[in-house]
Amino acid sequence: MKRRDFLHKAGLLSALPIASASLIAATPSAPNKKQKAKNIIFMVSDGMSTGTLTMAHLFRKKTERKNSAWIDLYLQGKVTRGIMETSSADSMVTDSAAASSAWGGGMKVNNNSLNVGPNGQKPDPIWQKFKAAGKSAGCVTTVPITHATPAGFLINTPSRKNQELIAELYLEQEFDVLMGGGNQYFAAQSRADQKDLITNFRDRGYQVASTKQELNEASGEKILGLFAEDALPYAIDRSHQSHYQNCPSLLEMTHKAIERLSKNEQGFVLQIEAGKVDWAAHGNDLPGLIYDQIEFDKCIESVCSFAEKDGETLVIITTDHGNSNPGLLYGAKSDEGFLQLKSYKSSNAEILSTINKDTSPSTLIQKFKDQQNWECSPKLAEALLDQYGSLSEADIRNYRNLPFFKLSAHQEKLHHVGWIGNEHSADFVELCAFGPGSEKIQAFQRNIELYELMLEAAGLI
Repeated sequence: MKRRDFLHKAGLLSALPIASASLIAATPSAPNKKQKAKNIIFMVSDGMSTGTLTMAHLFRKKTERKNSAWIDLYLQGKVTRGIMETSSADSMVTDSAAASSAWGGGMKVNNNSLNVGPNGQKPDPIWQKFKAAGKSAGCVTTVPITHATPAGFLINTPSRKNQELIAELYLEQEFDVLMGGGNQYFAAQSRADQKDLITNFRDRGYQVASTKQELNEASGEKILGLFAEDALPYAIDRSHQSHYQNCPSLLEMTHKAIERLSKNEQGFVLQIEAGKVDWAAHGNDLPGLIYDQIEFDKCIESVCSFAEKDGETLVIITTDHGNSNPGLLYGAKSDEGFLQLKSYKSSNAEILSTINKDTSPSTLIQKFKDQQNWECSPKLAEALLDQYGSLSEADIRNYRNLPFFKLSAHQEKLHHVGWIGNEHSADFVELCAFGPGSEKIQAFQRNIELYELMLEAAGLI
């Protein structure tokens, strides 16, 4: 008896998980192994645990009656899939700087370092290599563009913390498209040295955009988009809060980046990061997490549509590490509780960052009713507000000082979603690829191996 027939008769084939089914499925769009990738788009949902991917898929399936784009790639057998280890040089649990440097420099570095090895080695950052080969290069993100994940593809520096220096290093290299938050690291009035990097970028031929309208109107080959002082708002807040209406989405930034970069006949490379998935996981902020992951998923759909039509683009989709390992938990009303999120209009961060020690319990109760459609008890409101008593205005701007975990502990009962903590995890993570070079992905991949994989796919080595 053939193995497949045996599995059918035993009822096992239908019970195989999506992972195995995608490996069995035919791959009609399998690339020609001799074809080179003219373009590379590297997509990162920062800090995405497997539970985050699962919940975003379930939420889209239930609320939109469609699969998530990521899981649909598996179901259609369109991608080569593996799992990836994420360790850094000095820890089994990586930070984003070391993780991005593994991809961007092909070397294990210590946590907090950007392409500077344990013995001072400085590998050539991968986007610099592609720039030297004549391709356009860029990054878009929902956190400061000077943050660890984009920086890991762009520059070398011993510490991720000096974002003002990272902004200067970007100017030296003249990357073609840089979009995200982090205006404070470029503007003279907020930099410690008062250097006016925004004017410096303009002098180098960049169009500088600070609003969605300015981004839409940008037509130059080089764009610097700075849409927030720090990180961009969560997707759910941008959609529902009027004060964020001038801020572009990750999808809108992605469209503009591909539009401009693809003008180069020699090709382009682009990193796309959903950076606030990680921030939401750190804060156990469930609405922030789910809607930002869904925004990233919409980018996958758009990017793969471009790549499929283009035929010369390698798309890599992954995360740098897990974070807090959230998951939908068993319960009599787990489906109903989880789907309550569809009535939300704000993240937890939006509510907690807009109250202070003078906010009354009744005002906070009304905020939860209006923005998240649930009844906050006076006892919970008072417990949350107690944490603001000794906080200054500066303290309130640091999410680590706010009562995120008191709030998420209550929301766990509402939505049946649990967390293991509020930090990165050492879990192996999802990895898949589409287009020329995707066949090089291994079933189990070391993170540093993606560096040479991209260079080989493009014919640079």
